[in-house]
Amino acid sequence: MRTRDDLFTELLVRNNLTTTDTFITDAYLKSWFRDAHVWASSYHKWPMTEGRVSTTFAATEEWSFEGYKADSFRMVQINGKRLTKLNFEDYQTFREEEPNANDRVFSSFGKLVFINPYIGLTGTMTAWGQYQPYVDVTDETGTTIFTDWNDEGNEGVLEKMSSYLKRRLNNPQAAELHDQRAAAKLEEIWKHYQEEQYKKQTHPDSGGMFKRFDVLRGSATDEIMHRDQF
Repeated sequence: MRTRDDLFTELLVRNNLTTTDTFITDAYLKSWFRDAHVWASSYHKWPMTEGRVSTTFAATEEWSFEGYKADSFRMVQINGKRLTKLNFEDYQTFREEEPNANDRVFSSFGKLVFINPYIGLTGTMTAWGQYQPYVDVTDETGTTIFTDWNDEGNEGVLEKMSSYLKRRLNNPQAAELHDQRAAAKLEEIWKHYQEEQYKKQTHPDSGGMFKRFDVLRGSATDEIMHRDQF
């Protein structure tokens, strides 16, 4: 299953239905496809929904990037210099107590990104975050976010569409079962991504959830136990 039409066809075949059934219309199929895709694409912070946006930086504090999810920007660079992200409350405190400081910091609140306007940098600003995938329900050959990355995810989309269909047929028990199958499929895919991410190592000078490899001692360290903690 790769395209919108593939999902529509498979949904009907698995449920032994056709578009001639009075309670199955093209409008319903498109609605279920759109809603299932929104649900599946937001279920986790999928690697395939990570993106970056670039623009020319001006000494403006508030920035908004259309199409990106709220509070999703994790890294910002200006002219190749990386900024440190603060939580919004700390950023506000910093701006109140040091209104003219040139610290390279930023924060976010909702869909707004706040950048210290006095950082003294110019040039290209690049921000990395999670964008909100869009799917054209009228395009029969249109694909989902999973199609070109991990098409097993389309099984989760299909199961979610099936749950909407069962509710349309007044069968809440079957709908709940399809909901569980949809979530299980996406969790299975997410586990694979986590296993790959766990293998990544973190630079010794930065924090994070990943293990850090000590080149000199030839051993790994993590955030739980430290050699000098006692």
